[in-house]
Amino acid sequence: MIAAEKATYEVTRMVELLGVSRSGFYAWQARQSAQPGPRASRAADLLVKIKVAHDASDGVNGAPRITADLRDAGEVVSEKTVAKLMRQNNIRGISPRPWTPITTISDERVHAIPDLVARRFDQGALNLVWTSDITYLATREGWLYLCAVRDGCSRRVLGYAFADSLHTDIVETALRRAVTFRDPATGSTAGVIFHADRGCQYTSAQLAEVADEVGVRLSVGRTGVCWDNSQIESFWSTLKTEFYTRHEFTTRAEAIAAVSTWIETVYNRRRRHSALGQISPVTFENRITTAAEQAA
Repeated sequence: MIAAEKATYEVTRMVELLGVSRSGFYAWQARQSAQPGPRASRAADLLVKIKVAHDASDGVNGAPRITADLRDAGEVVSEKTVAKLMRQNNIRGISPRPWTPITTISDERVHAIPDLVARRFDQGALNLVWTSDITYLATREGWLYLCAVRDGCSRRVLGYAFADSLHTDIVETALRRAVTFRDPATGSTAGVIFHADRGCQYTSAQLAEVADEVGVRLSVGRTGVCWDNSQIESFWSTLKTEFYTRHEFTTRAEAIAAVSTWIETVYNRRRRHSALGQISPVTFENRITTAAEQAA
């Protein structure tokens, strides 16, 4: 206040009225005009880079992924330092919120399918376990259903399909797309475990015929136990928390275009995954295939 009013009132009179010393005021004024020290300059520089990284993630990433971004750019910085600066400047990532998956309509009459995974979704190599599930997406035009197929090792979404109903065709389409995508890129998919819940789409005679045709082995978890298919449930949480619920979609076509773009450009290629050492699924797969080629 003294600094703001000193053009109007004498400093001597103001410090007397406020009960502070004149030397204290001038010392404070000198500190305000002084150049920031090395630590303050470093913090200010880091803060700018943190804000850039946070904006580039559409406001999604928290301290762990932003730290990885900074380190990739050559910064030597700890996650604690990044977290502290973010907290001090009210910069937050998005955390998953509790949600309830759709009710699985089980069909035990068709045939018995074993659980070949036992929650070991990542078995150390590509094309050993694929996980799949169906979720619902809201649009102003009505519900839209999405089926995805994901590699248990790399977490990459390999195939996916949309529909306005829960017919088994949506699963068949997603599975066939995954097989078609994988064969040229990583070799034969014969024998891969295709794991899901006990929904009627996954236990149907139609899907059993498709599985025999493309050479995959069906596997399902127990009825009502979400942990038996938790890896794909985690993907739905990421999709909805970090992207879908932050937007509104007028039509199903609009939602299909937006979600497809997010899966291909953000999730598969850009989003860092903690289980992969803070790199994207595509980068992780490229490292695996490059290492295999060099070892051959």
